Amino acid sequence: MELKYTRPFLNKLEDIFAESDFVLRYEKGNFKAGYCVLKDMKVAVVNKYYSLEGKVNCLHDILRTVSLDESLLSEKNRQLYHDIRNQEAK
Repeated sequence: MELKYTRPFLNKLEDIFAESDFVLRYEKGNFKAGYCVLKDMKVAVVNKYYSLEGKVNCLHDILRTVSLDESLLSEKNRQLYHDIRNQEAK
């Protein structure tokens, strides 16, 4: 799967979080990786000052590492989530 650094692709990644039980927040911070994941609270915080490319990379990295309840996702978002997770194995 090829990452697209466009606003519509960022919206697709954000939609996965919106449908899941994870909360996505954009806030200022000096996170070393550009984001912070609080797994116990199911919160992902991304630096709001990041560029579009940085935000896409952060959300992609987070989705590769967290485990979401796939039953909450729509078919389209479930497929995108699977593509992202399977990319990790390669």
